[in-house]
Amino acid sequence: MQLLHTQKKWATLSVPLLLLLLLLIGGQPAPTAALIEDVLDIIHVVKEVTTGVLKAWEIVQSSPLAASIEFPLMREKQRKVLQRLKMVSQQIDETEAQHAQYVALAIESVNKFISHNVPLMTKMNDISDTMNRISSRYQQMQSYEAHKDKLEMSTLITFAEWTVSPNAHSVHHLMDRLHLTLLGNGNDEKLNSSSSNLLTQLASNYEVSADEMCSTRQSAQQFVYSLYTDVALTELKGYTMMEFSWMMLRVYGRGNYSQEAELMRRDYERRTERTLKLLKEVMRRADRIVWRCDPDKHVPQVTYDEVTRLLQGYIENEVDLNSDETCRETCAFYQSTRSEGCFKNLYCSRQPKCTGKLYGCQFVDSDMWVCPAPLSSTRRYEYIEYENGRVLGQRKNCVRGTTKVDSWWRYLLWHCSYCFCLCDEQGLKSDRFFNLRESVSDVKQNKVITGLRFLKKNRIFHLQIQEGQLLPRGAINESTLSWKPVDEYKIFDRNVAKGIDYHTLSYESRSIDLDDIMKTDDNSFVVTGVRFRVLGAHLNLEARLSEFDFKKGELIQPEVNSVWQSNDNTDVSGERRQKLLLYNADVPTRTVVTSLPLSKHNQYIDFVNSGMDKDAAQSTVPFLDIQDVVSQPPVPLAGIGIYYKGRPGYGGFLAPKIITYDFTPHVQLPKSIN
Repeated sequence: MQLLHTQKKWATLSVPLLLLLLLLIGGQPAPTAALIEDVLDIIHVVKEVTTGVLKAWEIVQSSPLAASIEFPLMREKQRKVLQRLKMVSQQIDETEAQHAQYVALAIESVNKFISHNVPLMTKMNDISDTMNRISSRYQQMQSYEAHKDKLEMSTLITFAEWTVSPNAHSVHHLMDRLHLTLLGNGNDEKLNSSSSNLLTQLASNYEVSADEMCSTRQSAQQFVYSLYTDVALTELKGYTMMEFSWMMLRVYGRGNYSQEAELMRRDYERRTERTLKLLKEVMRRADRIVWRCDPDKHVPQVTYDEVTRLLQGYIENEVDLNSDETCRETCAFYQSTRSEGCFKNLYCSRQPKCTGKLYGCQFVDSDMWVCPAPLSSTRRYEYIEYENGRVLGQRKNCVRGTTKVDSWWRYLLWHCSYCFCLCDEQGLKSDRFFNLRESVSDVKQNKVITGLRFLKKNRIFHLQIQEGQLLPRGAINESTLSWKPVDEYKIFDRNVAKGIDYHTLSYESRSIDLDDIMKTDDNSFVVTGVRFRVLGAHLNLEARLSEFDFKKGELIQPEVNSVWQSNDNTDVSGERRQKLLLYNADVPTRTVVTSLPLSKHNQYIDFVNSGMDKDAAQSTVPFLDIQDVVSQPPVPLAGIGIYYKGRPGYGGFLAPKIITYDFTPHVQLPKSIN
């Protein structure tokens, strides 16, 4: 949502519109002229309008009233008026072009989720038809400006009378119709409390249609504003046409029309005020979270990545699970142990040894066929098939050939069983590291964070930031957007320390907190930094929030006016975190349906092994979604978060989310300037 670009344009539109108004009146400003202010900042409008008035006086004071001038001078005045019209139309066109792709995404999204809602479709078709009629007449007016030196006086007069005439085909009527369809005919109190108006209905439908964010990449608040932008620009076209029409009629001495023009402006102000009240309320209620949907096809290292060999299924005989080489116990006895040897070089000599700790051993069956994974794989086995018919993993063609593995009896008393355990082993095939260094935007260049993504570099997972230069009124200079390079250190580098530069997941420390980090009581901060820390045994997200001047678009001494915000709750604190459980989960890329967010703020999840039966416990879940998480258009962020998405029965994904800046407080209602 390039919310502020639009509103900044609207602020500057007030100047040429005022010039048109002053030309219409013939040199004296209307004593109660209603100026439609910038919906974000009235101070900005006052400054722009004041400048415009000073410039306008130089033009209008040299122009006598139409009733006392000859035809050639009328033509000259017409030319000046049309020149001013060109200024207005250029600014409207520029604003429309600037928002075209985001409006198009919002409209496309609407057409998708209302396709089975006949009442909503009818209203949307009515609005589309009305807006097209206004835009068509606006284009005709622009063509008059392009050929201003060749037009007959009667052509302009006919167009002007057709535009403002009190009938069902006039622009004034079309604007009333558009307003009525969008808001309904209830009073303002009903407007704010009811969901009967179209804007509220569309916002509600968007929020419950999770797939729509996949295509728009707009938060619900951005979506609402994109729709409003389309409507507001159309109304601005209508307003411009009516001002132009009254002006032409006065230029050619057809009447004074001061009162008619004043009534028109009051109607426009009333409609705009009512629409903005609704917009403010709908935006206040709308969600501001942007998260990334699953891609059409999961591609490793492109759309997702994995923690590898954190806890992985491993076959070991009991005789090698103790230093005495005995088989006195059962597999379940060994809940935390190590591989102590390789008795008589049996199957243990034919597989890579687990050099770490072994947890949760269990007996499945005595004899089995094992299909080993390729040597280059992070898996140990493709599948394991037991004699009793149970298969761990997905049985398929075994490229390396299966190996028969049998338990045996010792001294006719002890059964030396093969156990299925979980191996926690650090090594070159185990990517289990998370960066703890902070990543901060270039605040010296007035840059803020606009997007996030996970990135694995040198086996270390980083939370990479997209940064962009902040502009006045919360806009972002899109030409400055870039992904800030991550620190390319390695865990074995000099001056790199575990627990300071990076965190190592392990059986005892493999939790990650799921939080939304933002200031809930102060809208004057935006995100300029991110980092992970270790809180207890949990990876915990922190966001650096910096104060900024909304009007100027400048960070306010970020070295001083910045704070690191986090959620300090732990699973043992007074306010307990809720744990999300994953049990016997399949590999998340195997699901045929898209993932949905399943976590809430103040929860956490553990990295665990995939299911025994579904995957022979060979993968670590959840996976990490490494797609870009950005909004269209980019905006400053009020907060960030980590969340879990998936489907029941599958391991799902961890991913970052962004919380767009709340523009609601800056939607100011228009006021009359006397």
